[in-house]
Amino acid sequence: MDRAEAECAIRRLMNDYCYLIDAGDIEGFAALFEHGSWSVVGEPAGPAVGATEVAERLKAVILYDGGVPHTKHCMSNLEINVENETRATARSYITVMQAVPPELPLQAIFVGRYDDLFECVDGTWRFVSRNIQGDLVGELRFHRSDLA
Repeated sequence: MDRAEAECAIRRLMNDYCYLIDAGDIEGFAALFEHGSWSVVGEPAGPAVGATEVAERLKAVILYDGGVPHTKHCMSNLEINVENETRATARSYITVMQAVPPELPLQAIFVGRYDDLFECVDGTWRFVSRNIQGDLVGELRFHRSDLA
């Protein structure tokens, strides 16, 4: 796999992360971390390691009619650095928008960044870690039951 193909595969993985959580597919989202860790910087529990722990952490995500959280995760300023054929890093900004009419009008509820590490095993890129740094945090009580 050349560098361009690796970048495309990693970008697809990063996008799947956003599409899966916004679709309310908690199991599919958690499966992205079967061989990796997922963490929010400063969260007392530390990183969730593996799909089972990630799914457990996401039990607090509120799913509305249709089984979706009414969010859109929008990545920007995406930078992927393929170091070699088996290792890559990425960083990006993340803005999470949410609307739960009529209680919560459309607004940004979280703005921060993702710092990612990836590995390629048997030709398939996967997450080793995703660290989420929150820079601006808004109204989260409609997104997570543990913050309501």
